[in-house]
Amino acid sequence: MMTSAAPAVHLHLGHEQRSSGSGGTHAHLHPVTQSVQADIPLAGTKEVKEAVAKAEGVREAWRRTKPEARRDILNRLADLLEENRAELAHAAALDGGTTLMVGERGVDTAVGWTRYYAGWCDKLSGELLSTFDTRGELSYTVPEPIGIVGIIITWNGPLISLGMKVCAALAAGNCVICKPAEITPFAPELFAQLCTKAGVPDGVLSILPGTAEAGDAIVRHKKVRKISFTGGPITARKILAACAEEIKPSVMELGGKSASLVFPDCDVQAAAERAVFWTVGCLSGQGCALPTRQLVHADIYDDFVARLKAIIAQFKVGDPMDPTVAVGPVINKAAVDRITAMFDRARADGAATFLLGGQRCGGDLASGNFIEPTLIVDADPDHEISQVEIFGPAVVVIKFHDEDEAVAIANNSEYGLAAYIQSNDLQRVHRLSERLNAGGVYNNGGFQINPHTPFGGVGISGFGKEGGKAGIDEFLHYKTVTIGVGAPIFPKQGA
Repeated sequence: MMTSAAPAVHLHLGHEQRSSGSGGTHAHLHPVTQSVQADIPLAGTKEVKEAVAKAEGVREAWRRTKPEARRDILNRLADLLEENRAELAHAAALDGGTTLMVGERGVDTAVGWTRYYAGWCDKLSGELLSTFDTRGELSYTVPEPIGIVGIIITWNGPLISLGMKVCAALAAGNCVICKPAEITPFAPELFAQLCTKAGVPDGVLSILPGTAEAGDAIVRHKKVRKISFTGGPITARKILAACAEEIKPSVMELGGKSASLVFPDCDVQAAAERAVFWTVGCLSGQGCALPTRQLVHADIYDDFVARLKAIIAQFKVGDPMDPTVAVGPVINKAAVDRITAMFDRARADGAATFLLGGQRCGGDLASGNFIEPTLIVDADPDHEISQVEIFGPAVVVIKFHDEDEAVAIANNSEYGLAAYIQSNDLQRVHRLSERLNAGGVYNNGGFQINPHTPFGGVGISGFGKEGGKAGIDEFLHYKTVTIGVGAPIFPKQGA
Protein backbone atom coordinates (compact mmCIF):
# COMPACT_ATOMS: atom_id res chain seq x y z
CA MET A 1 0.00 0.00 0.00
CA MET A 2 1.46 3.33 -1.06
CA THR A 3 1.53 6.05 1.58
CA SER A 4 3.10 9.45 1.86
CA ALA A 5 3.13 12.24 4.38
CA ALA A 6 0.34 14.80 4.15
CA PRO A 7 1.13 18.53 4.28
CA ALA A 8 0.63 20.21 7.64
CA VAL A 9 -2.70 22.04 7.58
CA HIS A 10 -3.14 25.56 8.95
CA LEU A 11 -5.83 28.15 9.33
CA HIS A 12 -4.91 30.89 6.87
CA LEU A 13 -6.05 34.31 8.11
CA GLY A 14 -4.63 36.23 5.22
CA HIS A 15 -0.90 35.48 5.31
CA GLU A 16 -1.00 34.43 8.97
CA GLN A 17 -0.86 30.67 9.46
CA ARG A 18 -2.23 29.16 12.66
CA SER A 19 -1.83 25.56 13.72
CA SER A 20 -4.83 25.63 16.07
CA GLY A 21 -8.27 27.18 16.15
CA SER A 22 -11.25 27.70 18.42
CA GLY A 23 -13.20 25.01 16.55
CA GLY A 24 -11.00 22.23 17.91
CA THR A 25 -9.48 19.55 15.69
CA HIS A 26 -10.60 16.91 13.22
CA ALA A 27 -8.86 13.55 13.02
CA HIS A 28 -8.40 12.99 9.30
CA LEU A 29 -8.56 9.31 8.39
CA HIS A 30 -6.61 7.94 5.46
CA PRO A 31 -9.29 6.89 2.93
CA VAL A 32 -7.35 3.73 2.04
CA THR A 33 -6.44 2.44 5.50
CA GLN A 34 -8.82 4.30 7.86
CA SER A 35 -5.80 5.12 10.04
CA VAL A 36 -5.46 8.62 11.50
CA GLN A 37 -3.46 10.63 8.99
CA ALA A 38 -3.42 14.07 10.61
CA ASP A 39 -5.14 16.25 13.20
CA ILE A 40 -6.69 19.16 11.31
CA PRO A 41 -7.10 22.51 13.12
CA LEU A 42 -10.60 23.90 12.81
CA ALA A 43 -11.72 27.49 12.66
CA GLY A 44 -14.62 28.65 14.74
CA THR A 45 -16.55 31.88 15.10
CA LYS A 46 -13.50 33.61 16.60
CA GLU A 47 -11.29 33.06 13.55
CA VAL A 48 -14.07 34.01 11.14
CA LYS A 49 -14.52 37.36 12.91
CA GLU A 50 -10.77 38.00 12.80
CA ALA A 51 -10.55 37.09 9.12
CA VAL A 52 -13.45 39.39 8.26
CA ALA A 53 -11.81 42.21 10.23
CA LYS A 54 -8.58 41.74 8.26
CA ALA A 55 -10.53 41.73 5.01
CA GLU A 56 -12.40 44.88 6.00
CA GLY A 57 -9.08 46.59 6.60
CA VAL A 58 -7.79 45.92 3.07
CA ARG A 59 -11.07 45.78 1.16
CA GLU A 60 -10.87 49.30 -0.26
CA ALA A 61 -7.22 48.98 -1.24
CA TRP A 62 -7.85 45.69 -3.04
CA ARG A 63 -10.88 47.14 -4.79
CA ARG A 64 -8.73 50.01 -6.06
CA THR A 65 -5.80 47.81 -7.08
CA LYS A 66 -5.20 48.25 -10.79
CA PRO A 67 -7.02 45.55 -12.78
CA GLU A 68 -3.82 44.54 -14.53
CA ALA A 69 -2.18 43.96 -11.13
CA ARG A 70 -4.97 41.58 -10.11
CA ARG A 71 -4.63 39.92 -13.51
CA ASP A 72 -0.91 39.38 -13.02
CA ILE A 73 -1.41 37.91 -9.55
CA LEU A 74 -3.94 35.38 -10.81
CA ASN A 75 -1.75 34.46 -13.77
CA ARG A 76 1.15 33.86 -11.38
CA LEU A 77 -1.19 31.67 -9.32
CA ALA A 78 -2.05 29.66 -12.43
CA ASP A 79 1.66 29.23 -13.15
CA LEU A 80 2.27 27.99 -9.61
CA LEU A 81 -0.63 25.55 -9.80
CA GLU A 82 0.86 24.13 -12.99
CA GLU A 83 4.32 23.91 -11.49
CA ASN A 84 2.95 22.01 -8.49
CA ARG A 85 0.62 19.73 -10.47
CA ALA A 86 2.03 16.47 -9.13
CA GLU A 87 2.01 17.64 -5.49
CA LEU A 88 -1.57 18.93 -5.76
CA ALA A 89 -2.77 15.66 -7.33
CA HIS A 90 -1.02 13.80 -4.54
CA ALA A 91 -2.78 15.98 -1.97
CA ALA A 92 -6.15 15.21 -3.60
CA ALA A 93 -5.43 11.49 -3.28
CA LEU A 94 -4.66 11.92 0.42
CA ASP A 95 -7.72 14.13 0.91
CA GLY A 96 -10.44 11.78 -0.28
CA GLY A 97 -8.98 9.01 -2.38
CA THR A 98 -9.00 10.70 -5.79
CA THR A 99 -6.92 8.71 -8.27
CA LEU A 100 -3.78 10.39 -9.54
CA MET A 101 -5.14 10.63 -13.10
CA VAL A 102 -8.34 12.34 -11.99
CA GLY A 103 -6.42 14.49 -9.51
CA GLU A 104 -4.12 15.75 -12.25
CA ARG A 105 -7.15 16.56 -14.41
CA GLY A 106 -8.55 18.49 -11.46
CA VAL A 107 -5.39 20.59 -11.26
CA ASP A 108 -5.60 21.29 -14.98
CA THR A 109 -9.21 22.38 -14.55
CA ALA A 110 -8.30 24.75 -11.71
CA VAL A 111 -5.49 26.22 -13.80
CA GLY A 112 -7.89 26.84 -16.69
CA TRP A 113 -10.41 28.63 -14.48
CA THR A 114 -7.72 30.72 -12.82
CA ARG A 115 -6.33 31.89 -16.16
CA TYR A 116 -9.80 32.55 -17.52
CA TYR A 117 -10.77 34.84 -14.65
CA ALA A 118 -7.36 36.49 -14.69
CA GLY A 119 -8.28 37.56 -18.20
CA TRP A 120 -11.46 39.24 -17.00
CA CYS A 121 -9.71 41.54 -14.51
CA ASP A 122 -8.96 44.32 -17.02
CA LYS A 123 -12.03 43.78 -19.19
CA LEU A 124 -14.86 44.51 -16.78
CA SER A 125 -16.93 47.44 -17.93
CA GLY A 126 -20.36 48.94 -17.68
CA GLU A 127 -22.57 50.19 -20.46
CA LEU A 128 -23.82 53.51 -21.72
CA LEU A 129 -27.60 53.59 -21.55
CA SER A 130 -29.38 55.50 -24.26
CA THR A 131 -31.83 58.05 -23.01
CA PHE A 132 -34.93 59.27 -24.79
CA ASP A 133 -35.61 61.99 -22.28
CA THR A 134 -35.90 65.35 -24.05
CA ARG A 135 -33.94 66.98 -21.21
CA GLY A 136 -30.83 65.10 -22.37
CA GLU A 137 -30.01 63.09 -19.24
CA LEU A 138 -27.25 60.49 -19.60
CA SER A 139 -26.94 57.18 -17.70
CA TYR A 140 -24.20 54.58 -17.46
CA THR A 141 -23.42 51.58 -15.28
CA VAL A 142 -20.28 50.84 -13.27
CA PRO A 143 -19.32 47.29 -12.19
CA GLU A 144 -18.27 47.23 -8.54
CA PRO A 145 -17.12 44.38 -6.31
CA ILE A 146 -19.57 43.27 -3.66
CA GLY A 147 -16.96 43.68 -0.92
CA ILE A 148 -16.38 40.61 1.24
CA VAL A 149 -17.85 37.32 0.04
CA GLY A 150 -18.12 34.02 1.85
CA ILE A 151 -17.29 30.87 -0.10
CA ILE A 152 -18.13 27.45 1.29
CA ILE A 153 -16.96 24.48 -0.75
CA THR A 154 -17.66 20.80 -0.51
CA TRP A 155 -15.22 17.91 -0.25
CA ASN A 156 -15.41 16.35 -3.73
CA GLY A 157 -12.88 18.17 -5.88
CA PRO A 158 -12.05 21.11 -3.59
CA LEU A 159 -9.29 22.42 -5.87
CA ILE A 160 -11.73 22.74 -8.77
CA SER A 161 -14.16 24.67 -6.57
CA LEU A 162 -11.38 26.98 -5.40
CA GLY A 163 -10.49 27.79 -8.99
CA MET A 164 -14.12 28.29 -9.99
CA LYS A 165 -15.21 30.44 -7.08
CA VAL A 166 -12.25 32.08 -5.34
CA CYS A 167 -10.50 33.19 -8.52
CA ALA A 168 -13.67 34.71 -9.95
CA ALA A 169 -14.32 36.61 -6.72
CA LEU A 170 -10.74 37.91 -6.53
CA ALA A 171 -10.76 38.93 -10.20
CA ALA A 172 -13.85 41.03 -9.52
CA GLY A 173 -12.01 42.84 -6.71
CA ASN A 174 -13.61 41.17 -3.70
CA CYS A 175 -12.06 39.91 -0.51
CA VAL A 176 -12.84 36.27 0.27
CA ILE A 177 -13.43 34.21 3.41
CA CYS A 178 -13.38 30.59 2.25
CA LYS A 179 -14.29 27.51 4.28
CA PRO A 180 -13.19 24.21 2.74
CA ALA A 181 -14.54 20.98 4.20
CA GLU A 182 -12.54 19.75 7.15
CA ILE A 183 -12.48 16.24 5.68
CA THR A 184 -10.50 17.34 2.58
CA PRO A 185 -8.02 19.95 3.86
CA PHE A 186 -4.76 19.14 2.06
CA ALA A 187 -5.32 20.56 -1.44
CA PRO A 188 -6.84 23.77 0.05
CA GLU A 189 -3.75 24.10 2.27
CA LEU A 190 -1.46 24.04 -0.75
CA PHE A 191 -3.77 26.40 -2.65
CA ALA A 192 -3.62 28.92 0.19
CA GLN A 193 0.18 28.76 0.25
CA LEU A 194 0.37 29.30 -3.51
CA CYS A 195 -2.01 32.27 -3.33
CA THR A 196 0.32 33.97 -0.87
CA LYS A 197 3.32 33.14 -3.04
CA ALA A 198 1.53 34.53 -6.11
CA GLY A 199 1.11 37.88 -4.40
CA VAL A 200 -2.47 37.95 -3.12
CA PRO A 201 -2.22 40.72 -0.48
CA ASP A 202 -2.48 39.94 3.21
CA GLY A 203 -6.10 39.89 4.36
CA VAL A 204 -7.64 39.65 0.90
CA LEU A 205 -8.07 35.87 1.11
CA SER A 206 -8.54 33.71 4.22
CA ILE A 207 -8.93 29.94 3.97
CA LEU A 208 -10.35 28.43 7.15
CA PRO A 209 -11.06 24.69 7.38
CA GLY A 210 -13.94 24.20 9.75
CA THR A 211 -17.23 22.56 10.58
CA ALA A 212 -20.77 23.95 10.51
CA GLU A 213 -19.87 26.45 13.26
CA ALA A 214 -17.42 28.27 10.97
CA GLY A 215 -19.79 28.08 8.03
CA ASP A 216 -22.64 29.56 10.05
CA ALA A 217 -20.37 32.35 11.30
CA ILE A 218 -19.43 33.24 7.72
CA VAL A 219 -23.03 33.22 6.53
CA ARG A 220 -24.32 35.34 9.42
CA HIS A 221 -21.53 37.92 9.57
CA LYS A 222 -22.99 41.26 8.53
CA LYS A 223 -19.82 42.33 6.73
CA VAL A 224 -19.99 39.27 4.46
CA ARG A 225 -22.21 40.52 1.65
CA LYS A 226 -22.78 37.36 -0.41
CA ILE A 227 -22.46 33.58 -0.08
CA SER A 228 -21.37 31.10 -2.73
CA PHE A 229 -21.97 27.51 -1.65
CA THR A 230 -21.36 24.09 -3.17
CA GLY A 231 -22.86 21.14 -1.33
CA GLY A 232 -26.15 19.38 -0.74
CA PRO A 233 -29.75 20.56 -0.38
CA ILE A 234 -29.94 19.79 3.35
CA THR A 235 -27.11 22.19 4.24
CA ALA A 236 -28.28 24.65 1.58
CA ARG A 237 -31.66 25.04 3.25
CA LYS A 238 -29.95 26.03 6.50
CA ILE A 239 -27.71 28.52 4.72
CA LEU A 240 -30.64 30.00 2.81
CA ALA A 241 -32.62 30.41 6.02
CA ALA A 242 -29.70 32.33 7.55
CA CYS A 243 -29.29 34.39 4.37
CA ALA A 244 -32.98 35.27 4.49
CA GLU A 245 -32.56 36.67 8.00
CA GLU A 246 -29.68 38.86 6.80
CA ILE A 247 -31.30 39.62 3.40
CA LYS A 248 -28.13 38.30 1.81
CA PRO A 249 -27.86 37.00 -1.79
CA SER A 250 -26.29 33.64 -2.56
CA VAL A 251 -25.21 31.21 -5.26
CA MET A 252 -26.17 27.57 -4.70
CA GLU A 253 -24.68 24.57 -6.53
CA LEU A 254 -26.39 21.56 -5.01
CA GLY A 255 -25.79 18.42 -7.00
CA GLY A 256 -27.89 16.34 -9.34
CA LYS A 257 -29.13 13.01 -10.62
CA SER A 258 -28.32 13.63 -14.24
CA ALA A 259 -29.70 11.55 -17.10
CA SER A 260 -27.87 10.58 -20.29
CA LEU A 261 -30.18 9.69 -23.19
CA VAL A 262 -28.51 7.07 -25.42
CA PHE A 263 -29.95 6.58 -28.91
CA PRO A 264 -29.17 3.89 -31.52
CA ASP A 265 -27.58 6.38 -33.92
CA CYS A 266 -24.72 7.26 -31.55
CA ASP A 267 -21.28 5.68 -31.36
CA VAL A 268 -22.39 3.01 -28.89
CA GLN A 269 -18.91 1.96 -27.75
CA ALA A 270 -17.81 5.55 -27.17
CA ALA A 271 -21.02 6.26 -25.28
CA ALA A 272 -20.48 3.22 -23.07
CA GLU A 273 -16.88 4.19 -22.33
CA ARG A 274 -17.93 7.72 -21.41
CA ALA A 275 -20.73 6.42 -19.21
CA VAL A 276 -18.36 4.20 -17.22
CA PHE A 277 -15.60 6.77 -16.85
CA TRP A 278 -17.92 9.53 -15.65
CA THR A 279 -20.00 7.41 -13.27
CA VAL A 280 -17.47 4.93 -11.90
CA GLY A 281 -13.95 6.11 -12.66
CA CYS A 282 -14.28 9.86 -12.11
CA LEU A 283 -14.04 10.62 -8.38
CA SER A 284 -15.45 7.11 -7.75
CA GLY A 285 -18.82 8.50 -8.82
CA GLN A 286 -18.70 11.32 -6.26
CA GLY A 287 -19.56 14.16 -8.63
CA CYS A 288 -22.47 16.55 -8.76
CA ALA A 289 -23.24 16.56 -12.49
CA LEU A 290 -22.14 13.08 -13.55
CA PRO A 291 -24.51 11.13 -15.88
CA THR A 292 -25.47 8.59 -13.24
CA ARG A 293 -28.78 7.67 -14.92
CA GLN A 294 -28.15 6.08 -18.31
CA LEU A 295 -31.43 6.04 -20.26
CA VAL A 296 -30.94 3.64 -23.16
CA HIS A 297 -33.15 3.00 -26.20
CA ALA A 298 -34.67 -0.48 -26.29
CA ASP A 299 -33.09 -1.25 -29.68
CA ILE A 300 -29.56 -1.11 -28.23
CA TYR A 301 -30.28 -1.75 -24.55
CA ASP A 302 -28.85 -5.28 -24.32
CA ASP A 303 -25.80 -4.38 -26.39
CA PHE A 304 -25.12 -1.24 -24.35
CA VAL A 305 -25.45 -3.09 -21.04
CA ALA A 306 -23.05 -5.79 -22.26
CA ARG A 307 -20.50 -3.14 -23.20
CA LEU A 308 -20.86 -1.42 -19.81
CA LYS A 309 -20.33 -4.73 -18.04
CA ALA A 310 -17.20 -5.55 -20.05
CA ILE A 311 -15.65 -2.12 -19.39
CA ILE A 312 -16.46 -2.04 -15.68
CA ALA A 313 -15.11 -5.56 -15.17
CA GLN A 314 -11.68 -4.34 -16.33
CA PHE A 315 -11.49 -1.49 -13.82
CA LYS A 316 -8.91 -1.93 -11.08
CA VAL A 317 -9.95 -0.84 -7.59
CA GLY A 318 -7.38 0.12 -5.02
CA ASP A 319 -4.92 2.66 -3.68
CA PRO A 320 -5.35 5.94 -5.61
CA MET A 321 -1.58 6.45 -5.46
CA ASP A 322 -1.18 3.47 -7.79
CA PRO A 323 -1.23 4.86 -11.37
CA THR A 324 -2.84 1.63 -12.63
CA VAL A 325 -5.88 2.06 -10.35
CA ALA A 326 -9.06 3.40 -11.97
CA VAL A 327 -11.36 3.46 -8.93
CA GLY A 328 -10.30 4.68 -5.51
CA PRO A 329 -12.22 4.73 -2.23
CA VAL A 330 -15.24 6.85 -1.38
CA ILE A 331 -14.82 9.65 1.09
CA ASN A 332 -15.44 7.89 4.44
CA LYS A 333 -17.10 5.00 6.27
CA ALA A 334 -20.35 6.93 6.60
CA ALA A 335 -20.49 7.11 2.79
CA VAL A 336 -19.83 3.37 2.55
CA ASP A 337 -22.70 2.64 4.94
CA ARG A 338 -25.07 5.02 3.17
CA ILE A 339 -24.30 3.64 -0.30
CA THR A 340 -24.54 -0.02 0.64
CA ALA A 341 -27.81 0.65 2.47
CA MET A 342 -29.25 2.16 -0.74
CA PHE A 343 -28.16 -0.94 -2.65
CA ASP A 344 -29.77 -3.20 -0.05
CA ARG A 345 -33.07 -1.32 -0.21
CA ALA A 346 -33.14 -1.50 -4.01
CA ARG A 347 -32.63 -5.27 -3.86
CA ALA A 348 -35.23 -5.72 -1.13
CA ASP A 349 -37.77 -3.68 -3.11
CA GLY A 350 -37.08 -5.53 -6.35
CA ALA A 351 -36.39 -2.15 -7.95
CA ALA A 352 -33.34 -3.16 -10.02
CA THR A 353 -30.96 -5.93 -10.99
CA PHE A 354 -27.33 -5.76 -9.90
CA LEU A 355 -25.18 -7.17 -12.70
CA LEU A 356 -21.88 -6.19 -11.08
CA GLY A 357 -20.83 -5.04 -7.63
CA GLY A 358 -23.26 -3.70 -5.11
CA GLN A 359 -21.11 -4.50 -2.10
CA ARG A 360 -18.27 -3.17 -0.02
CA CYS A 361 -14.91 -4.50 -1.22
CA GLY A 362 -13.38 -7.32 0.80
CA GLY A 363 -9.98 -8.94 0.90
CA ASP A 364 -7.00 -6.58 0.98
CA LEU A 365 -9.36 -3.59 0.58
CA ALA A 366 -11.69 -4.46 3.46
CA SER A 367 -10.15 -1.92 5.85
CA GLY A 368 -10.66 1.02 3.48
CA ASN A 369 -13.67 2.89 2.11
CA PHE A 370 -13.95 0.84 -1.06
CA ILE A 371 -17.17 0.05 -2.94
CA GLU A 372 -17.21 -2.46 -5.78
CA PRO A 373 -17.80 -0.83 -9.18
CA THR A 374 -21.51 -1.38 -9.58
CA LEU A 375 -23.76 -1.87 -12.62
CA ILE A 376 -27.47 -1.54 -11.88
CA VAL A 377 -29.88 -2.38 -14.73
CA ASP A 378 -33.63 -2.56 -15.36
CA ALA A 379 -34.04 0.09 -12.70
CA ASP A 380 -37.43 1.42 -11.64
CA PRO A 381 -37.25 5.12 -12.64
CA ASP A 382 -39.40 6.10 -9.65
CA HIS A 383 -37.37 4.25 -7.01
CA GLU A 384 -34.83 5.86 -4.71
CA ILE A 385 -32.01 4.18 -6.64
CA SER A 386 -33.03 6.26 -9.68
CA GLN A 387 -34.01 9.42 -7.84
CA VAL A 388 -31.38 10.04 -5.14
CA GLU A 389 -27.67 10.69 -5.58
CA ILE A 390 -25.73 7.50 -4.88
CA PHE A 391 -22.40 9.36 -4.82
CA GLY A 392 -20.42 6.20 -5.31
CA PRO A 393 -18.97 4.12 -8.18
CA ALA A 394 -22.30 3.03 -9.64
CA VAL A 395 -24.27 3.50 -12.84
CA VAL A 396 -28.05 3.04 -13.11
CA VAL A 397 -29.46 1.91 -16.47
CA ILE A 398 -33.10 2.44 -17.50
CA LYS A 399 -34.77 1.39 -20.76
CA PHE A 400 -36.90 3.68 -22.94
CA HIS A 401 -38.69 3.24 -26.30
CA ASP A 402 -39.09 6.72 -27.77
CA GLU A 403 -38.12 10.34 -27.25
CA ASP A 404 -41.20 11.30 -25.26
CA GLU A 405 -40.64 8.47 -22.78
CA ALA A 406 -36.94 9.34 -22.47
CA VAL A 407 -37.70 12.99 -21.74
CA ALA A 408 -40.39 12.05 -19.23
CA ILE A 409 -38.00 9.79 -17.33
CA ALA A 410 -35.15 12.32 -17.47
CA ASN A 411 -37.36 15.15 -16.21
CA ASN A 412 -38.84 13.00 -13.45
CA SER A 413 -36.43 14.39 -10.88
CA GLU A 414 -36.28 17.19 -8.36
CA TYR A 415 -32.75 17.90 -9.59
CA GLY A 416 -31.84 19.81 -12.73
CA LEU A 417 -28.09 20.32 -12.93
CA ALA A 418 -27.13 18.51 -16.14
CA ALA A 419 -28.48 16.28 -18.89
CA TYR A 420 -26.73 14.40 -21.69
CA ILE A 421 -27.70 13.25 -25.18
CA GLN A 422 -25.79 10.61 -27.13
CA SER A 423 -27.01 10.90 -30.73
CA ASN A 424 -25.65 11.84 -34.16
CA ASP A 425 -29.03 13.23 -35.24
CA LEU A 426 -28.47 16.98 -34.97
CA GLN A 427 -32.17 17.79 -35.18
CA ARG A 428 -32.86 15.43 -32.29
CA VAL A 429 -30.08 17.01 -30.25
CA HIS A 430 -31.55 20.50 -30.67
CA ARG A 431 -35.09 19.25 -30.12
CA LEU A 432 -34.34 17.41 -26.90
CA SER A 433 -31.92 20.02 -25.53
CA GLU A 434 -34.88 22.39 -25.41
CA ARG A 435 -37.13 19.87 -23.65
CA LEU A 436 -34.77 18.67 -20.91
CA ASN A 437 -35.02 20.41 -17.54
CA ALA A 438 -31.37 21.09 -16.76
CA GLY A 439 -28.96 23.95 -16.33
CA GLY A 440 -26.71 22.43 -19.01
CA VAL A 441 -27.10 19.82 -21.74
CA TYR A 442 -23.98 18.01 -22.95
CA ASN A 443 -24.15 16.23 -26.29
CA ASN A 444 -22.01 13.34 -27.53
CA GLY A 445 -19.60 13.62 -24.68
CA GLY A 446 -19.20 13.64 -20.95
CA PHE A 447 -19.34 16.33 -18.33
CA GLN A 448 -17.55 19.52 -19.36
CA ILE A 449 -17.06 22.37 -16.91
CA ASN A 450 -15.41 24.83 -19.24
CA PRO A 451 -14.43 28.15 -17.64
CA HIS A 452 -15.91 30.19 -20.50
CA THR A 453 -19.41 28.64 -20.26
CA PRO A 454 -21.94 29.23 -17.46
CA PHE A 455 -22.56 26.27 -15.15
CA GLY A 456 -25.43 25.97 -12.71
CA GLY A 457 -28.70 24.19 -12.15
CA VAL A 458 -32.45 24.47 -11.71
CA GLY A 459 -34.79 22.85 -9.22
CA ILE A 460 -33.08 21.60 -6.07
CA SER A 461 -29.79 21.67 -7.99
CA GLY A 462 -29.66 25.34 -7.01
CA PHE A 463 -29.36 28.70 -8.72
CA GLY A 464 -26.75 31.16 -9.88
CA LYS A 465 -23.86 30.56 -12.26
CA GLU A 466 -20.19 29.71 -12.24
CA GLY A 467 -18.19 30.17 -15.42
CA GLY A 468 -18.25 32.70 -18.24
CA LYS A 469 -19.12 36.33 -17.74
CA ALA A 470 -22.15 35.18 -15.76
CA GLY A 471 -19.77 33.65 -13.23
CA ILE A 472 -17.88 36.86 -12.52
CA ASP A 473 -21.10 38.88 -12.57
CA GLU A 474 -22.18 36.87 -9.50
CA PHE A 475 -19.42 38.72 -7.61
CA LEU A 476 -20.26 42.19 -8.94
CA HIS A 477 -23.08 44.65 -8.67
CA TYR A 478 -23.75 47.22 -11.34
CA LYS A 479 -24.26 50.75 -10.09
CA THR A 480 -26.30 53.06 -12.29
CA VAL A 481 -25.07 56.64 -12.58
CA THR A 482 -27.32 59.28 -14.13
CA ILE A 483 -26.13 62.73 -15.17
CA GLY A 484 -28.79 65.39 -15.20
CA VAL A 485 -28.71 68.66 -17.12
CA GLY A 486 -30.01 70.87 -14.36
CA ALA A 487 -33.35 71.57 -16.05
CA PRO A 488 -35.89 73.29 -13.79
CA ILE A 489 -38.59 71.11 -12.28
CA PHE A 490 -41.30 73.70 -12.84
CA PRO A 491 -41.56 75.69 -16.07
CA LYS A 492 -41.10 79.44 -15.79
CA GLN A 493 -44.31 81.35 -15.30
CA GLY A 494 -45.32 83.86 -17.90
CA ALA A 495 -44.69 87.56 -17.30
